[in-house]
Amino acid sequence: MSSPPIHDPDPSPVPGDPAQAEPMPAYPPRRIPHIGHALLFVGFTGITLMVLEVLLALLGESPASLRAGAVTVLHPKLQLAMMGATYLTTLLAAWLFYPLVWHRDFLDGVQWHWSTARAQASRLIALGFALGVLMALITAFVATPKSLPIDEFFLTPTTAWIITVFGTFGAPVFEEICFRGFLFPAFAIAYDWIALPRTPEARTGWQTTTTLTPASLVFSAVLTSMLFAMLHAEQVAHLWVVLLVLFSISLVLTYVRVKTQSVAASAIVHASYNGFIFLVTIIATGGYRHLDRMTH
Repeated sequence: MSSPPIHDPDPSPVPGDPAQAEPMPAYPPRRIPHIGHALLFVGFTGITLMVLEVLLALLGESPASLRAGAVTVLHPKLQLAMMGATYLTTLLAAWLFYPLVWHRDFLDGVQWHWSTARAQASRLIALGFALGVLMALITAFVATPKSLPIDEFFLTPTTAWIITVFGTFGAPVFEEICFRGFLFPAFAIAYDWIALPRTPEARTGWQTTTTLTPASLVFSAVLTSMLFAMLHAEQVAHLWVVLLVLFSISLVLTYVRVKTQSVAASAIVHASYNGFIFLVTIIATGGYRHLDRMTH
């Protein structure tokens, strides 16, 4: 992995008549998002989700038993609605808050860089499909339970289509901003700070550059990918082979993010991977008309 800067240079002055436009202040380079920014983003997401769950309880929404046995969970539509509302609320709050402390746009701070991703879209989509094929081939040889927790979203055609759209377009964007936009640079910055020699010269040099060391990139890629796999562990019933594949896929997503310096690029790969998995399911079930085939 190369060692890219963790954000772009300061934005250009406002276009227009120099005599009319006020000059923008020149802010020094900063290492962002650091661990505090990342923890705030993740913490806000968790709190928002808990608040929505409490609101549902106060409104009298009762969980419906969807698993044979005892565990009761919210109806899949309510789960997806809560997740969608949580993602949108978190991103809106981040869009408004972080520019105040970063002194640059939110998407610039997390290195979204859509134009870079769009220019390589065909290759990124092909890579996502290739990862989907890899997952399909591996899971074909893995003994899995007849029913997985994620199957709760495929009990009716309506919920199946909702999770397809949400999982292809919504979840990858949020997860990439969270993992590759916040956690990946935050862990790398923290690693470099911990490994920094405690001398005035070293501290001065660290503060005047935004370049991450190769060791910090590798450390952060591994740690971020472990957390990424753990996030999806319950959905796949903690099958270690599937988790290992998800860990590997996360490493690829992180490599794409580093190589292109674009979180949008890793989001396209992520969305294409998810889309391929859903496409296989759609074909196998006749457009979700025969969902019983998923358990046979």
